[in-house]
Amino acid sequence: MTDTSRPGAQGPAGPSVASRRAGFAFAFTAYGLWGILPLYFLALAPTGPFEIVAWRVLLSLVFCAVLLTATRAWRPLVALARDRRVLLVMAAAGALIYVNWQTYVYATASDQVVEASLGYFINPIVTVFLGVLVLRERLRALQWVAVAISFVAVLVLTFAHGGLPWIALVLAFSFGCYGLIKKRVGGRVDAVAGLTLESAWLAPLAIVQLVVVATTSGLTLGAAGPVHALLLLCAGAVTAVPLLAFAAGSRRLPLVSMGFIQYLAPVIQFVVGVAVLGEPMPLERWIGFALVWLAIAVLLVDLAQAAGRGRAARRALAASEDRDAPEAPVGPV
Repeated sequence: MTDTSRPGAQGPAGPSVASRRAGFAFAFTAYGLWGILPLYFLALAPTGPFEIVAWRVLLSLVFCAVLLTATRAWRPLVALARDRRVLLVMAAAGALIYVNWQTYVYATASDQVVEASLGYFINPIVTVFLGVLVLRERLRALQWVAVAISFVAVLVLTFAHGGLPWIALVLAFSFGCYGLIKKRVGGRVDAVAGLTLESAWLAPLAIVQLVVVATTSGLTLGAAGPVHALLLLCAGAVTAVPLLAFAAGSRRLPLVSMGFIQYLAPVIQFVVGVAVLGEPMPLERWIGFALVWLAIAVLLVDLAQAAGRGRAARRALAASEDRDAPEAPVGPV
């Protein structure tokens, strides 16, 4: 029996009001923080992308170790680490998220935040495409329309850019493949355990990067003032906190709600790139983005329709079960 008196518990009607409110708060926190992430990386100047990502990996590992100690969760992590399949999957996930992080920080440092936002706008559409290509899933008609419009948008943006928008494509496909690979471990690996294992795999690479930076341009940690050092040391928390908020939100909200909220991050990134950093937006680029937004609108309509059909099917099933249930006896038996 489900205990619906607890906050966040689910009864027959789904999550409680308190649980949904908390879910929205967590989800908006996660995507809001991801949206303003470019401002954080820009505040780390003169630290370069390779040093930032290296510290991000190592300090994320430290932050996760503190969390695991505080929550006494080392034993489940050790059990996961003994599973060779989980370790290999997390190694692949770590490699993909490394590519994603390195590309994103490079885009921010090189004044290409708008193109980075494009990557996260098209990421859900890329995920749909990967479902067909890798999982042999069948697309609904509106999903095909969204994919087709996105393809045209990429062609327009290629023309406007004078070349493929490779930053957006690398971000979209690396994160899409990352999500696909994470599905291989399902619910066995939570957010903290996942980030811990991924960071552990990447730690040797991060150390090599720091050695290379130290012997070439020199490390900036401690060399650019105490405020800069403090900001750089927060890289682990900046990485882990929105991830944990996302995990908490996704547990409390239906997929359709998360599907709508996920666009908050690229919207904020786009506004930061255009309004704050003053990145150029020629007409061709506006047309390309408008096509992407049209594809997103089509995808969201399909998502809402699918959710509505799912709810109708569940109500019909519940009604059918109620009709087929035997009548309760009246009076003593």
